[in-house]
Amino acid sequence: MSSIQIKTDVILIGAGVMSATLGALLKELAPEWEIKVFEKLASAGEESSNEWNNAGTGHAALCELNYTSVKSDGSIDIGKAISINEQFQLSRQFWAYLVNSNVIRNPQDFIMPLPHMSLVQGDENATFLKRRFKALSENPLFQGMEFSDDPEQLKQWVPLIMEGRTSNEPIAATKIESGTDVNFGALTRLLFEHLKSKNVEIHYKHSVKDIKRTSDGLWNVKVQDIESGTTEYHTAKFVFIGGGGGSLPLLQKTGIPESKHIGGFPVSGLFMACNNPDVVARHHAKVYGRAKIGAPPMSVPHLDTRYINNKKALLFGPFAGFSPKFLKTGSNLDLILSVKPDNILTMLAAGVKEMALTKYLIQQVMLSNEQRMEELREFIPNAKSEDWDIVVAGQRVQVIKDTAIGRGTLQFGTEVVTAADGSVAALLGASPGASTAVNVMLEVLGRCFPQQMKAWESKIKEMIPSYGVALTENPELFQRTHEATSQALGLSEKKTVFS
Repeated sequence: MSSIQIKTDVILIGAGVMSATLGALLKELAPEWEIKVFEKLASAGEESSNEWNNAGTGHAALCELNYTSVKSDGSIDIGKAISINEQFQLSRQFWAYLVNSNVIRNPQDFIMPLPHMSLVQGDENATFLKRRFKALSENPLFQGMEFSDDPEQLKQWVPLIMEGRTSNEPIAATKIESGTDVNFGALTRLLFEHLKSKNVEIHYKHSVKDIKRTSDGLWNVKVQDIESGTTEYHTAKFVFIGGGGGSLPLLQKTGIPESKHIGGFPVSGLFMACNNPDVVARHHAKVYGRAKIGAPPMSVPHLDTRYINNKKALLFGPFAGFSPKFLKTGSNLDLILSVKPDNILTMLAAGVKEMALTKYLIQQVMLSNEQRMEELREFIPNAKSEDWDIVVAGQRVQVIKDTAIGRGTLQFGTEVVTAADGSVAALLGASPGASTAVNVMLEVLGRCFPQQMKAWESKIKEMIPSYGVALTENPELFQRTHEATSQALGLSEKKTVFS
């Protein structure tokens, strides 16, 4: 076995949407930097970024009920929804910049306009939704949202959901036309094609085995060429670990203090895909319901129109489950091997705390196909089993860490872990993930390149006009950027009007 040693400026581990976004930003900000990418699979965007590994995408908090909570005084807290929508606006602006720069020629290959809806049943839920609608629609980011609890109106909005509904239980929905469907698998592939044209070296079928600090402060990355078996050693000043569920084991290998006392809890999933084109044609929206008691936030049921390979699709899910693998293509030993002396107490504490979640996941694993169909029929009363196929979703690894709340707290969200000197960064966690990739990667740049950020600021603002500005407090800027991005991304034929 031969070994080779090669120097570079930046190493990106994992060819998913996060590495693609960071690479694209760096090529604009520091075009002279040399970047290498290592991906163990045969092509880009094959794990969590892949369009078939997500039931729903394009998270802008327009319809996801778990981003708005009820406060102790009964009012609706919309802070998280505003934050996520602001972050999604940064993604839209960067994508529009890439289209205007001819980096992406056909935006419809990855983004399409699509109404976003929330749908609930029962008096209590309908009351919550109406109050949520009132709180959100007073904010400029959510203007244009409509509410209805009139069955006749709902038949116009979602005929497939209302047809055959026999229950007298109240049903209510909100709808906003400015939503989108985003194919992050397609976007990832487009970005890597661009990076390749900019002389970024992308090595597929290359597995990162170890990451060690060298005496001169660089990072030495041990890489195995899966096909030839050759081991290579690549050194870089900066390493980004964007390997989805596989990021935690690699972060642990760095040995940085920030990697201690962090664990991972893998959650697998299934969703259902409609195989009947007539049924697919009768639904046109992303429709999100409310999570069941004890269910993790990423298990909110939703019926999603999607565009995959430029063809309309209809997906329902997700059904959560448990697998010890950290990646869909991972090993059954992943969870066990991630337990280290420094995080064992954190992991055990989470295990004790999350008994309800564990029970829920086991129940989900045990569901029969007919039981899954019963859950689907809560959305589509007339759904037929033969019209729906089961699809295995991507693996998600939720972060477990010690927080102010206590030891072993399970985190639902996206987390960035960076070394104190900014020389290494890792992305952990799950939703909203890809939708907020641009904001997350700007956070990585801010933490890891604080000296350069001042020089880069004018270029960042050229690419992302609202960078550093709260759009919710600047409705005119929001209107301007929203109209400009809608035009660039082909999301509106007519001018969007905000009152």
